[in-house]
Amino acid sequence: MLNRSSMLKLWLLVIVLAKALPINSPAYGQIIQTNPQQCESLQERMRQQQEERTQQTQEQMKETWLRLNLQQPQLQQQLRIQQQQFTQQRQELIRQQQLRLQQEEFTRQRQEFTRQQQLRVQQQQLRQDQQIRQQQQLRLEQLRQQQLFRQQKDNL
Repeated sequence: MLNRSSMLKLWLLVIVLAKALPINSPAYGQIIQTNPQQCESLQERMRQQQEERTQQTQEQMKETWLRLNLQQPQLQQQLRIQQQQFTQQRQELIRQQQLRLQQEEFTRQRQEFTRQQQLRVQQQQLRQDQQIRQQQQLRLEQLRQQQLFRQQKDNL
């Protein structure tokens, strides 16, 4: 399996070769000369031009190859830096999510504590109300007994 840099180099090589291919296209072969000397000189010129183009293409390929080989460490370093930045951003996101969850849990616990406190206060008020009622009933009962006792005493 090819890695990215190999794939990039291969594509650049294909592009460079694609520029050189029209030299060998059938259009060059369609020129027909009647004079054999002109044909030979034309063929010689075409051969020289083709050699020059081939040499230029080879030089371009060599330059491209060297440039890619020189840039590869820089690209790898850049990729490492990007990966580190991504990892740091991801860790920061996770940290923020954890912090948010902790805050939500704290808020939930505080609300639960407040609810429990309110419930205790309500229960205490209820007990106090019950005690007051019992005391009132007891007092009423005492008053009735006193009244009944007075009536009995008065009736005697």
